[in-house]
Formats: sequence, structure tokens, C-alpha cells
Amino acid sequence: MRTNVVQHELFSARLQDAIKRYHDRSVDALQVLQELIALAKDLKAQPADDLSPEERAFYDALAKNDSARELMSNENLRVIATELVLALRGSTGPDWWKKENVRARMRRDIKRILKKYGYPPDLQSEAVRTILRQAETLAEAV
Repeated sequence: MRTNVVQHELFSARLQDAIKRYHDRSVDALQVLQELIALAKDLKAQPADDLSPEERAFYDALAKNDSARELMSNENLRVIATELVLALRGSTGPDWWKKENVRARMRRDIKRILKKYGYPPDLQSEAVRTILRQAETLAEAV
């Protein structure tokens, strides 16, 4: 989960919600433990497909928006995720996330790939931000 921004946010929100409800005394310790067990099971039950962890992270970033997931097929999102991984690997270097000119080139490449595969234009700006955050997270983890 450390390298997948979207999944990290989802599971963190669930965990914080369970703890908040416990502190508000709306649930007891047993119910919180049951929710934590369910959360752990959900973490283990991540979809097993032929995507690499990096491709899965970018797929999740692309599919974060429900309307994009509805408008595009899973296969299109998988192809975009694969192409994003290849493009970003080719344009990164040491500490690339600190260099604005490299970040600008990456934003351009991301927008070009999204446009090429027909990603909804009204959702592109949020997708570009999420994909860049995802790329930074992956780069920092290496």
C-alpha cells in the first residue's frame, strides 16, 4: 500500500473512520477489531491480474474517478496504465520530482497518453495530478 497512492488513501480513510467512531463511542472495541480484520482481509484480497504493482498503481489512479471507469473499459485503462509506466520510466532520472522542467515534460506526456486513448477531457486534470503523485511515490520508494 505504500507505493499505491489511491489504495493507501482508501484504506487510511477506512482506518481513520473506525478509530473516530471508537473515540466517539459509537462502536465498542470488539466492533473495531472486526473492522480491522475486515480491512486486513480486503488488503490481502487485492485483485490478482497480470498487472505489475506499478501498473496496478497507475490503473487505480486512472480508475479513481467513477465516471471515467464507467466511460472507459477496464482493458483501455489497463493499456493506458501500461503505457504510462513505460513513458514515465523513460523520462525519469535521479530526483526528477524536484525538477520542474522534468515534471512539466511528464505532465505533457501524461496528457498526450490520456488524450490518445480517449480519457474523458473533463477528468484529465485530476487524473494528471493523481498520476504525478503516484509517480513521485513510486520514485521515492525506490
